[in-house]
Amino acid sequence: MSDTRKNIDELAKNLKIKFNNKELLVKALTHRSYLNEAKIKGLNSNERLEFLGDAVLSFWITSQVYQKYPDSPEGELTFIRTFLVRTETLAKLSSKLNLGAYLLMSRGEELGGGRQNPSLLANTLEALIGAIYTDQGMTSVSDFLENQFSVLINNIDGGESLKDSKSLLQEYLQSQGNASPIYKLVSAEGPDHQKTFTMGIYLDDKLLATGTSKSKQEAEEEAAKKALEILPKIK
Repeated sequence: MSDTRKNIDELAKNLKIKFNNKELLVKALTHRSYLNEAKIKGLNSNERLEFLGDAVLSFWITSQVYQKYPDSPEGELTFIRTFLVRTETLAKLSSKLNLGAYLLMSRGEELGGGRQNPSLLANTLEALIGAIYTDQGMTSVSDFLENQFSVLINNIDGGESLKDSKSLLQEYLQSQGNASPIYKLVSAEGPDHQKTFTMGIYLDDKLLATGTSKSKQEAEEEAAKKALEILPKIK
């Protein structure tokens, strides 16, 4: 575990955060697959910290966009928040911090590409947020989040341009007098911890397009994006 401690100290230094309780940082970087392999008594996964970090992040982002866009309606604020906390955004920020290199995971998870898995990276960032909040409170975690998200937030012009493909497709179809599209699971392949999902988007039982990804939500988004490409261009 000595190498782990060295890596943890290195990450804390890179993050410019001095943890009062370094065990929280260790926990934030511990994937559940590591527990059975390491067999270290008292070691827990980062899932509880991820749960907490998700709530802290959502609150902080909501507060930021609420203040930045005083005239925007609730729906537009929701689109902005969704963009900022989606898996893709969090995974990119996590990669920028190089969190994947410090993750504690099983050999099998690592061989399966776990250190580059977007969902896993996003979850780890949320766990890190939970660890900072637990260790130092809201002021410190706000400073950390400000450093990570300020550029993204300041570069947003408004919610309309951030609408995801699923929302755009639904709006277009409804504007043409159609019902809302339905998303269905077409297939799921791979082991439980590394599944790949293919989702289909249907309109009146007709398959419009399919999308494939590590998460059902991202696969649905990919299917909607493809469906938009084959429909008349949105004005």
